[in-house]
Amino acid sequence: MLHKTRGIVLRVVKYGDTSVIANIFTELFGIQSYIVNGVRSSKPQAAKGNLLQPGNILELVVYHQEQKNLQRISEFKSGYIYTALHFNVVKNTVALYIIELLQRCLKQPEQQLELYYLAEHALQLLDSSEPPVAANLPLFFTLKLAEMLGFRLNGRCTEYTPYLDLQEGTFVDLPPHHVNHLDHTSSELTDMLFHCQELQALGAIAMTKERRRKLLYSYLDFLKLHMPDFTELHSPSILHEILDA
Repeated sequence: MLHKTRGIVLRVVKYGDTSVIANIFTELFGIQSYIVNGVRSSKPQAAKGNLLQPGNILELVVYHQEQKNLQRISEFKSGYIYTALHFNVVKNTVALYIIELLQRCLKQPEQQLELYYLAEHALQLLDSSEPPVAANLPLFFTLKLAEMLGFRLNGRCTEYTPYLDLQEGTFVDLPPHHVNHLDHTSSELTDMLFHCQELQALGAIAMTKERRRKLLYSYLDFLKLHMPDFTELHSPSILHEILDA
């Protein structure tokens, strides 16, 4: 049966002489693998394969069978045309972080509408945003992704609960007797990021580059604590190098 859905391209690998297998986070079916034929040939229609770049948002018409691990695409076209993301090195690097994080965290092919809409909105905002928003977007996205996977932060950072216990995911009154916690400043910034209502407002949350770097690695540690099969990302080191440039 054919279905219309939007999707974000996560990864593309060559398959045979003229085809590719595209890993796509779809609105309707979650993460799926699709074989796309004829997009690597010399024929004019193969140029459409240029749309299959990581981070691109597509409108798809797909065949879907629950029992299959490899699906097929009937039609696809651009669902959003970027104006800067693929050409601006900072925005492109932030986008690659978002894409890699989704790849690491999405394991089962199941619909996750809230996360899909967050990812699509984040990429579109990144395309049009100012540098401070782009710098803080990886932090916000990591926290919200964790929440949507079931690892929500509990409580608020206050004068009575000034420390974030990463093992428990809770703001507490005293530093825990383990290393997986944040100091008061980092806990306060985390609370501000997590409860930011508008992505455009992320640019108003000021912090040093070093604090931002430490926070991102702390949030990734938080995911590791709650997802045993979570593996190291390659993009954070590149991200911090680019953001410091």
